[in-house]
Amino acid sequence: MRVYNFSAGPSMLPLEVLEEAQKEFLDFAGTGMSVTEISHRDKAFAPIVEEAEANLRELMNIPENYCVLFVQGGASQQFAAIPLNLMHNGKADYIVTGNFAKKAWQEGKIYGDARLVASSEDKTYTYIPDVDKIAFNDDSDYVHITSNNTIFGTRYTKFPKTKAPLVCDMSSEILSREVDVNQFGVIYAGAQKNLAPAGVTIVIARRDLIENPLPFCPTMLKWKTQADNGSLYNTPPCFSIYMANLVLRHLKKLGGVKEINKINEYKAGLLYDFIDNSSFYTNSVVKEFRSIMNVPFVTPSKEMDEKFVKEAKAEGLVTLKGHRLVGGMRASIYNAMPVEGVKKLVEFMKKFEKENA
Repeated sequence: MRVYNFSAGPSMLPLEVLEEAQKEFLDFAGTGMSVTEISHRDKAFAPIVEEAEANLRELMNIPENYCVLFVQGGASQQFAAIPLNLMHNGKADYIVTGNFAKKAWQEGKIYGDARLVASSEDKTYTYIPDVDKIAFNDDSDYVHITSNNTIFGTRYTKFPKTKAPLVCDMSSEILSREVDVNQFGVIYAGAQKNLAPAGVTIVIARRDLIENPLPFCPTMLKWKTQADNGSLYNTPPCFSIYMANLVLRHLKKLGGVKEINKINEYKAGLLYDFIDNSSFYTNSVVKEFRSIMNVPFVTPSKEMDEKFVKEAKAEGLVTLKGHRLVGGMRASIYNAMPVEGVKKLVEFMKKFEKENA
């Protein structure tokens, strides 16, 4: 029996997509082989990458002066690729609003003067700094942000206007709301939260920014190498790209990012409204900056949190345990989480509160 998986990643995928992949798993496109078995040089595979790029461009309205790459290593590998491709003057600005934003900044410091220009660590990452009051440096090669903070449940409601190219980690919210790609120099995202199984990472980069990676940048981390070879410089994560394309098709069928955002806002509203009107559950994030993808919450005690997670699992509501840095619970309600899953969670929360308050 299928459960409702609230994992922060790898996360659940649309049932329709899983069923489509199941149908094709043993014989993809008449090849007599699984997509996991065919060569990335096979003529049957190239259309997958091409269609995935075309679908992503359509859904995000990506201009032609941006390249779209499908690479390996997760978003964490891009923490190093970013300075290695962009830090020509050895300087960059970072806004730290969570654990992964901090890791990106720490990685940047290995390669140059990665300067912390704003942080919300002082209040346990429960808010986003006022982007209009941040003093960015004029000599920065880029400004790095993390648009949605998976662990702490915050997101940017507006993006900073910067002189240097804005680089954004969108791993836990890509395709969940409309963004203007032109605002950014680079967008990157690990796919295992909102797009595909773990294995593939999306990089959307303005073409003029990829031309001159640092001389000591490893070949596999050069965005230009990947762009020049259509993401096929070496064996890519074939199955993850294939699955991403199925998810992109599914999103188009639903009406695109604008329509899925309406559903996401509704799902998050159901959960936050219940928490806010409860004297039993608490969400500590400043309301203005609450994520619609990741909703952390706690009960009155750690013992009660553990009981909640255990009993929720018995009801088919799984992977609700919060990250070790925060504790409590976290409901990740990405694009693939149906409204019914959130409603069932709220009903369980009501029942649990009544029995334990």
